[in-house]
Amino acid sequence: MNESLVPGNELRVQGLTKSYGPGAPVLQQLDLTVPAGAVAAVLGPSGCGKTTLLRIIAGFLRADAGTVRVGDRVLTGPGVHLPPERRSVGIVPQEGALFPHLSVARNVAFGLTGVDRGERRRRTEEMLDLVGLAGYGDRMPHELSGGQQQRVALARALAPRPRLVLLDEPFNALDSALRAGVRADVRAALKATGATAVLVTHDQQEALSTADLVAVVRDGRVAQCATPQDLYRHPADPWVADFVGDAVLLPGTVDSDGTVATPLGAVPLSAPPADLRAGTVLLRPEQLRLTGPSTEGAVRGTVT
Repeated sequence: MNESLVPGNELRVQGLTKSYGPGAPVLQQLDLTVPAGAVAAVLGPSGCGKTTLLRIIAGFLRADAGTVRVGDRVLTGPGVHLPPERRSVGIVPQEGALFPHLSVARNVAFGLTGVDRGERRRRTEEMLDLVGLAGYGDRMPHELSGGQQQRVALARALAPRPRLVLLDEPFNALDSALRAGVRADVRAALKATGATAVLVTHDQQEALSTADLVAVVRDGRVAQCATPQDLYRHPADPWVADFVGDAVLLPGTVDSDGTVATPLGAVPLSAPPADLRAGTVLLRPEQLRLTGPSTEGAVRGTVT
């Protein structure tokens, strides 16, 4: 379909600030750009401000300062606060939050106001087919599994053709056996529509496997925003390195031969820094391996 994939769907958050009282800042001059059609994950520990960011983008909270734009349309800014229903933003809340008294089809069609009956039925069937639930329209939410409920929630969010989709830790209620499959289904559905999407999560694996971009938030600011590969291989600082994946962090000193001396021995550098003599070396588990008896020039030691 890719009906939403237009340049006007780029999300731009600039200088966003929010406090819940004196001395209680939650967001501090936060900046974030998500290209049109991309899936971005906002990743961070509890209390970092990621849910507050999502609620401001959705229009549920007012920012103290800063702007939120989708394309050339200002949603939040000085003197501007569009209500949620006027933002063209779809929401997938935690645990789906389906209406228990409505059928699956009526849940999906809930946001299709001002649409004639035939178009509403066609769009509902199209969305259910997109999320792999064709033929489930007459079922009630309690007749679905947790993963199916999440897919219905996504179909409901996508049905009105929003410019932006926000997902608030949507996989938390699912057991580990279901999560990987549902994550893949959700990503495929978002990509099929071309919707720009922001996923909030504290799960590193979820962020790295689902998103095109990952924004790591720390203390109300974006510590680093990069592709999953760049974030994992080239973290901005030791905190990001340790937060995203398993990490071995060692003090090191750069030698003239392009290696760095560490407590584990000399480690080769792919691109030795020109002006840095000492720092922290990051080793990922897959970069380490056990070898046989040492040979000439090898370093002997014990890893604990």
